[in-house]
Amino acid sequence: MTKHDPITGRYIYLTIDDIEYRVYYEEAGQGIPLLVGHTAGSDGRQYRHLLCDDEVTKNFRVIAFDLPYHGKSLPPYGVRWWEKEYNMTKKFMMDFQLVLSKALGLERPVYMGSSMGGHLAIDLASNYPDNFRATISVEGALRSAAEYVDVGMAGIRKEFDNPNVNRTSIGAAMMLNISPYSPEANVREIQWEYSCGGPGIFAGDLYYYYYDHNVSAEEASKIDTSKCMLYFLTGEYDPNTSPVDTKIAADLVKGSKFWTMEKLGHFPVTEDYTEFRKYLLPILEEIHQASETRAVA
Repeated sequence: MTKHDPITGRYIYLTIDDIEYRVYYEEAGQGIPLLVGHTAGSDGRQYRHLLCDDEVTKNFRVIAFDLPYHGKSLPPYGVRWWEKEYNMTKKFMMDFQLVLSKALGLERPVYMGSSMGGHLAIDLASNYPDNFRATISVEGALRSAAEYVDVGMAGIRKEFDNPNVNRTSIGAAMMLNISPYSPEANVREIQWEYSCGGPGIFAGDLYYYYYDHNVSAEEASKIDTSKCMLYFLTGEYDPNTSPVDTKIAADLVKGSKFWTMEKLGHFPVTEDYTEFRKYLLPILEEIHQASETRAVA
């Protein structure tokens, strides 16, 4: 018997800052909309196991997108994008979620993102609490560690956007961020995905990750979890955003919840989804129950 995944893939046209983007997304399930954002330099393939998880999709409509310039979302047609340096910004990251949600007719979706996407979960809860019922920050923090911040974008591009260095080196570099407990097949999959990106995209994404995302203690303390609940999940083997870094954010956001994920690193969704879902499912159940309570009220 032929085997298929229960996933539907489509393209949607979104206009952001007067530029039309042809955006690819995959979805599965029904119920509460759950937007899932990928890491810097990768794409929505990271969520393939989540999209096939019946325990999730029975109550959630999971939507995994490829940001413009990532995966199947090609650079915008009719724009001379190759003539300027690519840098992802906080404004574009937030605007994309709002425009996509509106285009798909989503009513206060949940947003979950990892790494770069995990940072965004904090920015959305801070800036758009009325647009999201909850956000889940996976490997997120108030700001990124100073390792690359100190070398500047020139240093980042020298390492990750260098025509003298084969693109597969980016995939190999991700080994440093992965838990030693991860199955080898999953490690190879992460390397594969990171070897597939367009030139300069991973480096440009790091502009948001290291520079444009910078939440102050005052901003974090003002996040209203009664409007938009904020959850934090961070792997114990993440060298980029350690559990200590994430806990600093969680301690400042009154009412938020934080877990350290054992045996997981910077890419928990892909490293070992079976382990990751142990932490995710209780969060989704809490969101589902809260939504049911509001509906009855």
